[in-house]
Amino acid sequence: MEARVGVVVEGEQRALNSAHGCVVDRKFLQQHNHTNQSLKQNSQIGTVQQLLAGGIAGAFGKTCTAPLARLTILFQVQGMHSDVAALSKASIWREASRIINEEGFRAFWKGNLVTIAHRLPYSAVNFYAYERYKNLLHSIIGENRRGNTSSDLSVHFVGGGLAGITAASLTYPLDLVRTRLAAQTNSAYYRGIWHAFHTICRDEGFMGLYKGLGATLLNVGPSIAISFSVYETLRSFWQCQRPNDSTVMVSLACGSLSGIASSTATFPLDLVRRRMQLEGAGGRARVYNTGLFGTLGYIIRNEGVRGLYRGIMPEYYKVVPGVGIMFMTNETLKMLL
Repeated sequence: MEARVGVVVEGEQRALNSAHGCVVDRKFLQQHNHTNQSLKQNSQIGTVQQLLAGGIAGAFGKTCTAPLARLTILFQVQGMHSDVAALSKASIWREASRIINEEGFRAFWKGNLVTIAHRLPYSAVNFYAYERYKNLLHSIIGENRRGNTSSDLSVHFVGGGLAGITAASLTYPLDLVRTRLAAQTNSAYYRGIWHAFHTICRDEGFMGLYKGLGATLLNVGPSIAISFSVYETLRSFWQCQRPNDSTVMVSLACGSLSGIASSTATFPLDLVRRRMQLEGAGGRARVYNTGLFGTLGYIIRNEGVRGLYRGIMPEYYKVVPGVGIMFMTNETLKMLL
């Protein structure tokens, strides 16, 4: 698409005829300028600053929504060792009350230390890798196509997916330990991060730290791809239409909507990966022995299709503020740095 600017207007009638084209051109130029400003901002801050901004943003967003994240995990894994008939009685408030009465209020943040230990490198690599993949993909398809809506959407989607897979692969053992610590209720089989690492390696071997990696990558790739592409598209459209709005509020709103979109699309895979991460935990017998698709089929047969969306409501309550806070914090820190 080329901007049609600098047209010589002769006469009032010609000015009226070109008014619509000028509006389109102005919107395109605003979007183009926004892209250039974003690239300039990323090029002005170094690698360490980008990693720092992404890491702090992810850890801060997760800490703010840790209680809802733990509720999501507890709901997701309920069907593994519970009577299916009893699952219909489960509710967010009943489970929250049980945690407070049996474990105390601080239990909502159970496993949050390992969450921060996981999120700092995960989010740092995720945001940094996304910028690198995005620049690489732009150079492959050609600078002359930058600003084209379809090509930009493809770059955001593919770049986000590759970034998510890269970050998840590098930090996966921490994600598995975090899930096991958060899934513990009254009886604590794992006493902390290092005890969990040691116990898993002793009981299940070193590869036990990578249980569910395939399902995780299959989930994280599309999830981050959707999240980044929806976020970038909404933000560009918003700033094109309302360029004077606060950058912080735009990032918060667009991040929240992108979180809803990615969670809705990939939640069943997220549930499956959580259950595969907990296979054999605490010396319990294995429940699923047929891989990713066999696990999906097992859940559908025993819990119905609704079983694949167990915990979706606390997930929504979590991602609306959580993802929004993460994107907002990352953009704010990049501006400050």
